[in-house]
Amino acid sequence: MYAPTPDDWYETNRARWDERVPIHAAGEFYGLDAFLAGRDALRAFEVEEVGDVTGRTLLHLQCHIGVDTLSWARHGAAQVVGLDFSEPAVETARGLARSLELTPERAAFVAADVYDAAQAVPDSAYDIVYTGFGALNWLPDLRRWAETAASLVAPGGFLYVAEFHPLTECLDDETGSRITYDYFSGDPWVDESPGTYADRHATTVHNRSVEWQHPVGEVVSTLAEAGLRIEFLHEHDASLFPRYPVLERHRDGYYRFPAGRPRIPMVYSVKASRPIDR
Repeated sequence: MYAPTPDDWYETNRARWDERVPIHAAGEFYGLDAFLAGRDALRAFEVEEVGDVTGRTLLHLQCHIGVDTLSWARHGAAQVVGLDFSEPAVETARGLARSLELTPERAAFVAADVYDAAQAVPDSAYDIVYTGFGALNWLPDLRRWAETAASLVAPGGFLYVAEFHPLTECLDDETGSRITYDYFSGDPWVDESPGTYADRHATTVHNRSVEWQHPVGEVVSTLAEAGLRIEFLHEHDASLFPRYPVLERHRDGYYRFPAGRPRIPMVYSVKASRPIDR
């Protein structure tokens, strides 16, 4: 339900994520054994849109347990840095890096609030600043996020965002065909659902969550206001998971509406660059 922002929203969300880290590390959703054996955690369109990362530095904001971060290292990034507010998540990511025999100089992880990233990460700027799915909804102040992220993009570098489309949060949960929730609500959605997206039946104690919806226009505008040049905004008609029961899984692993159903964007991606000063 929509509600005023509770004073303890940060501690509430961190307790929820801290508790779910061991569930995610042990479960099939992230499949860490397969990941360590070579499975790529990145989505094909991300790899295509980001392009060749060989020899480049990459900062991953809100990295959770680091599988995406480390996948960029596997794709050739010279140095990857992951940042997350959950200490258990960061420790798990560091353990994965050690298992892959990646030194801290090649793959480092930092526990800090994303709003404090500029003071917490090892370097002042990176060739690529990346943020992946399910990140922006945990942030109440998107302008502050955009300013922080933009400040960490090196001249000639870029920020890349891949995120769930906020429109999907406005439709009914069963069919995805009726507008049920407010696209422009400024109040957070406060929920008490147990379990986790990685294991709906997991036994959990810290079940309260506080999340914000950010329209796509807000994301693009705050990045532009922060001094970045928008290179593209792409909308994709597929979901990474069965967001609605009517979605069908395709050979590429993505979920889409059945043939004949009107399509909607379920994922979007943005690339925004920092020009080289002349």
